[in-house]
Amino acid sequence: MVYRYESDEDAFMEYPEPGSDRSVLGAGPPPPAGPSPSRFPTPSLPRANTVALPSAAPAPVRAAAQVSPPPAQLRAPAEEQPPAPLPPVEPPPPVQPLSPVEPPLPAGRSPRGGGGRLWQVVVGGAAVLALLALCGLGAAALLAERDRTPQATPTAQPGSAEVEAQALDSRETDQAPLTAKELFPGKQLVVADGEPAYRVLKSQSSASCAVAATGEVADLLVRLGCTQVVRATLRTPDGDHLVTTGLFNLTDRANAERARDRIRLLLDEREGRFRGMAADADSAAIATAPARVGWQVRGHYLAYAVVVRSDGESIRSGDTKAREILFDTIELHLNRGVLERRADGGTAGQPTDEGAGDTGTQDGGE
Repeated sequence: MVYRYESDEDAFMEYPEPGSDRSVLGAGPPPPAGPSPSRFPTPSLPRANTVALPSAAPAPVRAAAQVSPPPAQLRAPAEEQPPAPLPPVEPPPPVQPLSPVEPPLPAGRSPRGGGGRLWQVVVGGAAVLALLALCGLGAAALLAERDRTPQATPTAQPGSAEVEAQALDSRETDQAPLTAKELFPGKQLVVADGEPAYRVLKSQSSASCAVAATGEVADLLVRLGCTQVVRATLRTPDGDHLVTTGLFNLTDRANAERARDRIRLLLDEREGRFRGMAADADSAAIATAPARVGWQVRGHYLAYAVVVRSDGESIRSGDTKAREILFDTIELHLNRGVLERRADGGTAGQPTDEGAGDTGTQDGGE
């Protein structure tokens, strides 16, 4: 332990000689060996470099004659003696970085990860290029074979030019006149397979179109070059209605369309009408009873029909039966039947004109 004197009095205190009868500080037990305590408190000193000494038995209390050695023989202060050097501390060995643990490869896989995949890509690309090259060679061989094969020249079908030239748009290209046998070949008229037949009461072919119309309607047809009308009077399968239907033969398609549009106005103004043709006394109502009429254009022909009730009564506006009769006679029989056969026979090649613009209906009477 290091002790530091804090005053001169403590520093020059005398110690009795050995064998002397003097006592220190009078009676009482002799003071303990070692320097006298300081009168001033001594601050605690850090013990960072203190070396622990082995414990020893306490020193026996000496008599007054036994004193500590003189100050000159005291050991040097601890700070003057350098502390014993500590053994050098070896630095810990450097920590080696852990290598990532690769998962076990499945059976049959090569341990060459990236290299194996690169090899597969190269082999796959080479296979694709080889396949494309083979396809190109095959296509080139086909083209070369086709070039060596003589091309067959299309041959014109017989009669195709005549069909183009002989259209239904004009009487000049469709010069064959209509006949009653062409329109109504027998006493029964079947408009569709499986449907009951209409009964033909009377048929007629006339060079005067005025016999089939009255008033301004008849005059209009004559002015537009109508030279022929073929018509017939039929009785419906149930016998409840009579119908007169036929074709007007005009000069060309343009005049037929003018007649179609003008007739609508004339019928609305009651300045003329289509005329029904009576066959006998039982069919007299076709000429006098209120009627439902319709008309349609194809080429230079104007198809029409007049429908009345057999008992002479008026046809109600919601009568669907009258509409069916008009469709059967104008569209199914005259258009898709007569005129279609005429086109297929080499005298026409125009498509069918259908729709509200080409068809008209009208209620009328005397």
